[in-house]
Amino acid sequence: MSRKPHKSSKELFGWLWRGYLRHYIGLLGIAVIFMLLEGATMGALGYMMQPMFDLVFVAGNSDALVWVSLAFLAIFTLRGVSSVTQKVLLSKVSQTSAAHLRKDMLARLIRQDPAFHQQHPPGLLLQRVQSDVGAINAVWQAVITGAGRDLVALVAVLGVAFSIDWRWTLILLIGVPVLLLPISTIQRYVRKKASRARDLGADLATRLDEIFHGIVPVKLNRLEEYQVNRFSERTDEFVKSEVKAAFGTSSISGMTDIMAGVGFMAVLLYGGNEIIAGEKTVGQFMSFFTSIGLSFEPMRRLANISGVWQGAAAALERIKELLDAPILLSEPAAPKPAPQGLPAIRLEAVDLSYGDAKILHGLNLEAEAGKTTALVGASGAGKSTIFNLLTRMVDPQAGAVTVGGVEVRDLNTADLRGLFSVVTQDAMLFDETLRENIVLGRKDVSGEELQAALEASHVVDFLPKLEHGLETRVGPRGSALSGGQRQRVVIARALLRNTPVLLLDEATSALDAQSEKVVQAALDKLSGGRTTLVIAHRLSTIRNADKIVVMDRGRVVDQGSHEELLARGGLYADLYRLQFQDGKTVVDTAGIAAQAKQLPGGGKRGRNRWLRRFARKVFG
Repeated sequence: MSRKPHKSSKELFGWLWRGYLRHYIGLLGIAVIFMLLEGATMGALGYMMQPMFDLVFVAGNSDALVWVSLAFLAIFTLRGVSSVTQKVLLSKVSQTSAAHLRKDMLARLIRQDPAFHQQHPPGLLLQRVQSDVGAINAVWQAVITGAGRDLVALVAVLGVAFSIDWRWTLILLIGVPVLLLPISTIQRYVRKKASRARDLGADLATRLDEIFHGIVPVKLNRLEEYQVNRFSERTDEFVKSEVKAAFGTSSISGMTDIMAGVGFMAVLLYGGNEIIAGEKTVGQFMSFFTSIGLSFEPMRRLANISGVWQGAAAALERIKELLDAPILLSEPAAPKPAPQGLPAIRLEAVDLSYGDAKILHGLNLEAEAGKTTALVGASGAGKSTIFNLLTRMVDPQAGAVTVGGVEVRDLNTADLRGLFSVVTQDAMLFDETLRENIVLGRKDVSGEELQAALEASHVVDFLPKLEHGLETRVGPRGSALSGGQRQRVVIARALLRNTPVLLLDEATSALDAQSEKVVQAALDKLSGGRTTLVIAHRLSTIRNADKIVVMDRGRVVDQGSHEELLARGGLYADLYRLQFQDGKTVVDTAGIAAQAKQLPGGGKRGRNRWLRRFARKVFG
């Protein structure tokens, strides 16, 4: 993701306040009141040092001893109650607002198109939603507490010190202006290093997601050491960036301590002589220095806030960037109603490119209502792209895509996708129960409907083998089930959706012969009475289709029924012979050469080479 100029802290905090914190202004107001009370107790403690020393310890006034003791008890009680109350309220505000932000991020990110998710891998998005929001959550309390309790405490104790001797106070604070320039420099340094650490953290999350998602290929290819080394290198970089950011943050409070020490020493040298000369009482001296001592901790926290905020600002910038990313597939201003009944599907003169890569070239295609249309072609021919166009995962640059005579861009996305059931070779399941993976949160599914779907999809064949039946958890991505079982669960899900259009994308390609036979029987039952589009490399699975469309490089090169294509003796017929002649894969170079002459792509040698490559891609 390209980096833009840093936004100002004022702009970022303003966005945070308007979008989230202002919703909790009531709780924040109450928390601030208690923070003010807690901060004021710091000044009260400093103030009480003078009567304790002058009236009790020096003058020996026993009456003063009682009320001074009670005053200290009242101060500490108020401090304890105020501390607990404001911390609980701030925790509620910070956690609730962080949850609000996470929900908003998911709602926004989940609406983005596939191209966005290709540019922003899952690990990066996980880092943004979890870790970056967590970093902001931590700083909210620090900033609000600093602006409330610590600032009031600092003002209170300095006020007591100033009331005792304004010259001592000015001497103490004389080094503050000296800190302004280095602190400003360090803030920029911290922002830069924290930003780098956030990027590295996202990269680490992406790598972990890839490793654990592909753990079987990692093991089979003996990539354990390779992956560990790659992860270790990035982890070391991440640690260095975090340490440098921590160094910058701690340097601010460290410089504050040094300057406070210089001021303390100057006051001690100057004020000590006044005490010795009898110009100031011991009680005044102790009250002043107690106040100054109590000011160090809030002063350090306030100085530290600037460093902490820079780290949070780096996270906040990235979150705002994601939330501000435009959703390219917008909803229509005046949506049309979804077509009723079984719709026909048409693509007319459709052009589509991904960047500089042209995928579809003026494609014309029709799938008749209530019939099965199969798409055959090599990888990259554009078959899956057609499914993406129909479900509006992407929009074409030119041409029209219609379902039931309605342009897909004129339908609400929810209405459009409500027309389709999709079964792919990647049977996507969630780490939930088998029942939940089938009904997907629907409350209107009756027991009879669910049982019918289980029987039609052949889920009932393996259901008794599961320990808890429908309540069995299927594991991450359905890992507790076999490939054939996962496919049957997805088919049961599609049966319950009962949509007019069915899209099948290599639904049986990853299955063994026995599983394929069961799943194909379930698919045949599912496709009955629906407008069905099938992508298949195994021609045996689509020979009964009403129409077969042969595609290459984004164009339709032939179409017809299985019998028509065989009788015509075209490309499909040769490909069919390649796959099924004598039950073997036979390369009929003479037939290939004859049919290749009808296709674009150069001279005789080039055409022969292209068609052999086409056959290998299609049939492995």
